[in-house]
Amino acid sequence: MAVSKQKKSEIFSELVAKFKEAKSVWFVTTNKMTVEEFSELRKSLREVGATYTLAKKTIIVKAIKEAINLDVELSTLDGQIWVVCSNTDAVSGLGKVNAFLKEVNGKKNDLGKMAWSVSIFEWEVKSVEETKVIASMPSRETLLGRLVGSMMSPISGMARFLDAASKEVEAQWKTKVGELEGKKEASAE
Repeated sequence: MAVSKQKKSEIFSELVAKFKEAKSVWFVTTNKMTVEEFSELRKSLREVGATYTLAKKTIIVKAIKEAINLDVELSTLDGQIWVVCSNTDAVSGLGKVNAFLKEVNGKKNDLGKMAWSVSIFEWEVKSVEETKVIASMPSRETLLGRLVGSMMSPISGMARFLDAASKEVEAQWKTKVGELEGKKEASAE
């Protein structure tokens, strides 16, 4: 179905706006995706503040040039190009797409329905291999959770030790730690 010049202009303007506000831009080639699969992925992307757009390759290339002044070669790619813009975290939307790439509708993605293409990360064009590596990285929230967990580990260990000590004192019907059996009295020396 042919797209009118006015509609192409609207898509172009929309893409330029999305590229300007995005923290990273990722390209996925798609073949034979169902509407159900697209809607499932769109829903998961919304949860992390990412969007996707399907457009003609020529419009995407021109919009990138207009928005961030980068040259991206998409014409050599087969199939449709799907643009994922991560708006809140540069990597969070990619985790959702990466999980979807590995498993589409509970089935391993061995039908070639989706595959990573190039990406724009930190305002540089990255190759397919670099894109796959970046997409497998954990999101900012996951990394912050791990950091907090590792910082809380010593405090949690101390809390468990003190809890165990208080239970031992209670088990021996004592009111102070100094009254525990086997404790040498400092005054005896």
